[in-house]
This record gives sequence, C-alpha cells and structure tokens, in this order.
Amino acid sequence: MRLHRLDITAFGPFGASHGVDFDALSTAGLFLLHGPTGAGKTSVLDAVCYALYGSVPGARQSGSGQGSTLRSDHAAIGTRTEVRLELTVAGRRLEITRQPPWERPKLRGKGTTVDKAQTWLREYDVTAGAWKDLSRSHQEIGEEITQLLGMSREQFCQVVLLPQGDFARFLRADAEARGKLLGLFDTRRFAEVEKHLAERRRTTEARVREGDAALLADAHRMQQAAGSAMELPELAPGEPGLAEAVLEAAAVARGTARELLAVADGRLTATESAQAAAERDLADTRELDRLQRRFAEARERAARLAERADTHHAAQQRMERGRKAAAVAPALELRDAAETEHRAAATAEARARDRLPQALADAGAAGLATAARRAAEELGGLESARRAERRLTELVEERAALDRQERADDDARQEAETWLADWETTRTALQGRVDAAQEAATRAEQLAVQRDPAQRRLDAARQRDRLTDDVEEARRQALASAEEAVETRGHWLDLKEQRLHGIAAELAANLTDGTPCAVCGATEHPAPARKSAGHVDRDAEERALATHQAADERRVRAERHLGSVREALAAATAEAGDAPTARLAEEAGELEREYTRARAVASGLHTAQEELRRAEHEREERVAARQQAAVRSASRVAGRERLEREQAALEEELARARGTAESVEARAVQLERQAALLTEAADTARVAADTAQRLKDADARLADAAFRAGFDTPADAAAALLDDTAHRELQRRLDAWQSEDAAVRAVLAEADTADAARRPPADLAAAERAAADAGRRLREASSARDAAARCCAELDRLSAQATAAVRRLAPLREEHTRVARLAALAAGTSAENERRMRLESYVLAARLEQVAAAASARLLRMSSGRYTLVHSDDRTGRGRSGLGLHVVDAWTGRERDTATLSGGETFFASLALALGLADVVTDEAGGVRLDTLFIDEGFGSLDDQTLDEVLDVLDALRERDRSVGIVSHVADLRRRIHAQLEVVKGRSGSALRQRGAG
Repeated sequence: MRLHRLDITAFGPFGASHGVDFDALSTAGLFLLHGPTGAGKTSVLDAVCYALYGSVPGARQSGSGQGSTLRSDHAAIGTRTEVRLELTVAGRRLEITRQPPWERPKLRGKGTTVDKAQTWLREYDVTAGAWKDLSRSHQEIGEEITQLLGMSREQFCQVVLLPQGDFARFLRADAEARGKLLGLFDTRRFAEVEKHLAERRRTTEARVREGDAALLADAHRMQQAAGSAMELPELAPGEPGLAEAVLEAAAVARGTARELLAVADGRLTATESAQAAAERDLADTRELDRLQRRFAEARERAARLAERADTHHAAQQRMERGRKAAAVAPALELRDAAETEHRAAATAEARARDRLPQALADAGAAGLATAARRAAEELGGLESARRAERRLTELVEERAALDRQERADDDARQEAETWLADWETTRTALQGRVDAAQEAATRAEQLAVQRDPAQRRLDAARQRDRLTDDVEEARRQALASAEEAVETRGHWLDLKEQRLHGIAAELAANLTDGTPCAVCGATEHPAPARKSAGHVDRDAEERALATHQAADERRVRAERHLGSVREALAAATAEAGDAPTARLAEEAGELEREYTRARAVASGLHTAQEELRRAEHEREERVAARQQAAVRSASRVAGRERLEREQAALEEELARARGTAESVEARAVQLERQAALLTEAADTARVAADTAQRLKDADARLADAAFRAGFDTPADAAAALLDDTAHRELQRRLDAWQSEDAAVRAVLAEADTADAARRPPADLAAAERAAADAGRRLREASSARDAAARCCAELDRLSAQATAAVRRLAPLREEHTRVARLAALAAGTSAENERRMRLESYVLAARLEQVAAAASARLLRMSSGRYTLVHSDDRTGRGRSGLGLHVVDAWTGRERDTATLSGGETFFASLALALGLADVVTDEAGGVRLDTLFIDEGFGSLDDQTLDEVLDVLDALRERDRSVGIVSHVADLRRRIHAQLEVVKGRSGSALRQRGAG
C-alpha cells in the first residue's frame, strides 16, 4: 500500500481545505510530520484512517456517529467536512472520498437539517486515462478496502500508524495484557482444530465398535450370492476366528463358482459355432433366392421392350425432322419480328396524320419536318414575354405577402404587450411553487434517513414475537427428544445385558462332537447350554441399538434447532428492544406516510423549475418579438413603392406580346402543340418506310433457309419445328428406352444370375427356421454363462470387501488411540502437555516468538548490538504460559525482564517490537506490501547516538521504495530530516506546510 495524496476540508483542527502530497514527501524515504503540541499532527493520521475505514483510531472515537466530533470548530457555516485519499494498493490506483453526517442551515426558512454521510470510491483506468466510478455504498467500499488491505482497522492502526505508547505498555505488561494485543492474529482456526480432534475421537470410537458388525454382514451377503455353494458358521461379532472362517468359506465358494463358469464357457463355445454355421447357410440361401428373382424380372422387362419397338422408331424419325427444322428457326423468328415491327410503324403513322390539319395530311416526311421547324422558331420568340408574365405574377404575390406580414406583426405586437402586462404575477406564483418543493425535498431526505432504522426495528419486533413462540415449541421438542433418547438407550442396554447372559446358548448352538469348542477347546460337549424362554438374539439387540441411535440423532437435531432459534430471538430482541410491536408499527407507518407526503410535494420540484425557466424564456422571446415587429413595419414602406413601379412596366410589355390570345402562355401552348404534332408525323413516316424494306429482306432469307434444310416451303419447316418442352419430352422417352434396354441386357448377361436360374428354387423358410433355433440355443448358453460369471464377480467383490474389512479393523483401533492422544494433547488435558497449554494458546505464543525474532533484528542495530528480545514459555503469575517476554543484555550476558529498560531503551525496544509486529501481521494478511508507514512520537527520550542508530534503522526501511513518516515535535529531527510536513497552529485553525527533500 502506498499513499499518494490526502485532501482534508473542515476536518479536526483544520478549518479550511489543505492537501498533502505524499509522493513528494516519500522521495527521500524519511519525512517528518512536526508541529507544536495540539496543532493537529495526529489528526493527519486520523484523516488517513477515516478515509480508509470510515472511522478514526479507537481511542479518539466518540459514540456511534462521528460527524460532529470530526468537523472542525473553525470551519465556515457553509463548508462541509470532507476527506479524500488517493493511494495504490494491490496494483490498483484508487481514490476514496468520505463526508461525515453534516448539520447545515436549511435552504429555506430558519433552523438546520442533517445531510447523511456520503462515500465515493473511484479507480484510475490506465487504458482510458481517466477515473471511473466504482461504488457509493458505505458497506461495499468498506468490504473492498478491507479485502484489498487484508487487515481490519485495528490491525491497520497497529501496523501502519505504529502507536509507540501501546508497545511501551506491552513491554511492561503481564501475559494477559499481551494476549489482548496479540489478538490481532486470527487463531480461531486452531480452536476449530481442537474441536475437530474431539469429534474425531468420538467418531473413531464408534467406527471401531461397528467394525465387527460390518464384517459379519459381508459374510451373510456372500452366503446369499453363493447359495448352496457356501456354508458359513454362525459366529457372533467379536468371536475369535470369525474373520478366518469367513475368508475360508468365501474361498471354497469362489472355487466352486469358477468350476461352474468353466463348464458354461465350453457349452457357449459349441453353440456359437453351430449358430455361425446356420447363419452362413441362411445367407447363401438368401443370395440364391435374390439372384433367381432378379433373372425372372429381367425376362419380363425384355418382353415389354419388344412390344414398344415400333413406337420407339417413330419417335426417332420425329426427333430427326425437328433437328433439321431447328436450322430454319432463326430465319422464321427474324421474319416474324420484321412483320410485327412494320405493322406497328404503319399504325403509328396513321394515328399521327389523323391529328394534322387537312392541308398537311398528305404531305411527305420532308414537308412535315419543314413545317415543324417554322413553328419552333416562332415559339422561341415568346420566351422573353413568358418570363415577364411570370415576374408579374410574383409581384402580385409579393404585395399580398406584405399585406399579410403587416397584419401578422400587428397581432404579434398586441399579443406580446398583453402577455407582458401579467409577467410579475406569473413569476411570483411559479417561484413560490419552486420554494415549496425544495422545502419538501429537504424534509423527505431527513425522513428517508429515519425510515430504514424504523422498519428494521419493526421487522425485528415482529420476528421477536414470532420467535418467542418458536423457542417454547423448540424447547418442548428438545425435552421430548431427550426423554426418548434416554428411554431407548435404557431399552438397548437391557437387551444387551440379557443377550450377554444367554451368549452361552448361542455358542453352544454351533458345537459339534469332535470339533474343538471356540471357548475352551474341548472336542466333547456333554452338556451344552440351551436357549431359555425369551432369549435375546443378536438381531433384537441390533434393532434396539438402531432405534436408540435414531432417537439420539433426533435429540441432537432438536437441541441444535433450539439453540439456533434462541440465537435468532436474542438478535431480534437486541435490534427491536422491549417496545411493543403495535407501537413500532404505528411509528413506522406514520413516518412512511409523512415521507410519502413530502416526496409527493418534492416530486413537483423539477416541473416547477422547468415551468419557471420556460416562463422566463418566453418573456425574453415576447420582448424580442415586439421589437422585431416594429422594425419590419418600417422597412415595408419602401418595398411596396418599388413593387408598384415594376408592375406597371411589365403590364405594358405583355400587352404587346399576347396579340389575340388571352395570354402569352396560351399563345405558347398553341405553338408547342403544333410543332409536336408535325414532328411526330414526320418521324412515324420515316419509320414506316424503313420497316417495310426490312420485312421484304426477311421474306427472301426465310425462303433460302427452308430450301437448304430440305423443306419444300417455309410452312413445312415451321410445322416440323419442336419447342423446348416437346423436344425435352421426346428426348426423355428415347433415353428411357435406351437405358431400360441396356439394363435388361446387362442382367441377362450376368453369369452368376444365369447360373442361379438353372438351379432348383431356394427354400428360404427352412433356412430361417434353422438359424432361429441356433440363435435360441446360443442365448440360453450365454445366459447360463453370464449367471455363472455374475456369481463369480459378486463373490470376488464381497470377498475383497470382507478382506478389506478385516484389514481395517486393526488400523481403526490404532487410529482411535492416536486421535484420542492428539485430542487430549490439543485440549491441554494430557500428561504429556507439561505446561497444560491448549493449541490456540500455543499458536499465540508462536506468533509472539515470530514478533520477537523480527523485532530483535532491528533492536540489535538500534542498541549497537547490545539488546535482543526473546519470548518465554514460563507461566507468569496467574497469566497464561507462553506469553513471557525478556530482553537479553549482551554486555552482561544475562536475561532480564523488559520492565527494567530505561525510558530511551523502552522507546527503541517498543519501536522495534512495533516494526516486528507490522512485518508478521503483514505476512499473516497475505503479504500485502506496506510502502508507507507512520511512527508516532517517543523520539525525545533518545540521546544523539541512539537517535542516529534509530534513524539508520528507519532509513533502511526505504529499501524497495518504502517511505516512513515520523510524527514528532523534537526540534533536532527537523535538522536531520529534510522532507517535512509542518502543522501550524493559529486562532482560525491549523494549516499545513510541506517542504521537500531538497
């Protein structure tokens, strides 16, 4: 973690805004934070802690809300308290801004209102080169910072701000007081190890008891799998020779099963060979049947082809005449096109001449073209007159537009004056609406802060009422479960005792004359014990045990449920207090209704502001419109006179150009129509003459093409021509006949097909019946072999399981012994634990040993090689053992208590201890690198030589770009350390002055 910049406003003794550039201070590695007592040196460190964790170090907190205590008494009324910190942690450059709650004057009216606390978190995006927002949630930001730093606020204050006074007391404290500071280390997991070992001890004990029962159950399952092939002696769990008897019987059964499997394998091989021969016969018969049917079908297809031979020959001749006619087709198409084109040209010429005057109806193409040119020349002379006529129309429209503008400007001017007369009344009303909405918004913000706590109390009260009944029900169920567990345990123990009394009868049931007794070894059994009435066997005892275990599990679940319900009730009661739920619901409802009313009024703020803005904008527009209307009215007088003069001149010119027509445009229309009709008639006459000549040429080419193709007339060629559809259909029929003929010839020429036709007909049904019988016999043999294989596999599996169970029994007992020994050792109850230390206490002592070792490396340099710190496992007074701390004096070679150190020696010893703790806690937190450290006071107790040694050690912390800030008012440090941040105290509040290393 490296600090870059700190900005504070109205914080602690700083009434104005001040900034600290840590990048500049850190250039020299060591920098000094100094100033007179009470100026606010520690407040700079408080600001760093507040920016990261939202609160200051524990000794300087005041209640749950810090807004009033953090705010500077020297700050201006309108200035809000704010702390902004820019830092790099875990490779990410972040900016944290925090504003505590602030009581400010109301925007409207008298009194004050409270603004809630605000927090922002931003991250610098290197790629985009800009800051991006991450969150504005207090909880999310707190979790993110704690996760990145890897330590809580208390750990941060211990390892980054390094409070020397705490460690000086640590050196003189007893073991219990040292344990509180070492609580920074999380040792809960070692307490969980102690609990886990105790549970493991109980678990292994139960598993050892269950081992014999599991082995006997495996033996019964093997007997079920083997059937009559296995005889299992009836031996109770725990009896000698049970494992050997089970394994021996399993081996005999496995041998018998394998012999049966070998017989089944031989039978299966024979049936597989017979089934394969039947399948080959069936395949040969099917192939013969297929070839005989193929030959018969080919003979039938050949007969059908012979019947259609004449039709095929006629189609071939029709296709040949069509190919010859195709050579004449282009000439036919050209002649038809020429005839169509000539007919259309003649029709167009007739229509064009019908529209001409009688005098020009019979004129030739040249005469019509000359008349058209004369009409076009006369039309060109009217273009100037047509422009004058259009301009006259525009002048009339311009004068009408001037009249309309005059009337519109008069109306606009009158409307603007009427609206502006009511402006002050309108503005006052709109401003009143804005003020009311702003006041309601402020009230809604205040109520919003109160809503969530009130609702949480109400929810907790409802949960408290509900859980009260749940606790009673859970308690009743737990009591009933406990009684049931006690009752079932007593029943099981009674049955067990009865079975032990009659165990001789169970053993005697397996005695055989000549076979040694499992208890005494005798081969004669003159008076074996007999089972009495009401004898309890092993199954009855096991059922009673299972019933008891089930009841005990229900008891444990009921007790856990009762504990969880009680915890939930305590949490709900702590949140809701003793207030009745009805009263809390009434208060929350009234608060919600008041909040809704305030929100409803405040929701109109934006609308009221927009209406006021639009009204002001409209006023400006109406004033401007009134002025512009007056200017336009004055400019229209000169324009009207110019238009009147131009209109008179144009009317005189048009009178000359119109002649007898109503207008110049009418005269132009007459000439345009006449020229168009003459031009069209001349063009159609030329086209008709050209198409007639092309038709004559096409007739000559068609006759020549038909003669060369072998046709007497063009009509014969046209009749023989085939279109695309007829040609494709005829070709398809010819191709189909050829394909069918070739296929039939190929089949009849096949040697194997012809040979099959000469053989007797195939008997397919008989071959299929023989193959089915062979398959049935194969399935029966395969089923018998699979059954034998499954029996062998099941016996192998159960035998291996039984063997594994036998092997597990001895290691389970060893594991139980080992786990029980470890559990006692971790709990501190074992005789081997000489100091009676629990595991959690032992780990805490190991942490102190690590801290002492890390501190000694620096203490040796500070004390010129004289002192080292060592920890001791000895019990001190009534304190815990393992938390003793001694100092070794190299000058005397003796080890003494740290309380005997002098004031200066205590300072650098506590400084070394604080730095050592910082190193160990940093490693504990995941190795987060601390590039910026602060050391608070204590340097005044050192002489010059010791001060030099301490500063050398601190200067060594700069390795790998680390910086150290020293907080002190010692004047000699200002001469030794050039990079300084000075806190200047004044009547109007403190100020900061920064000086670099240069």
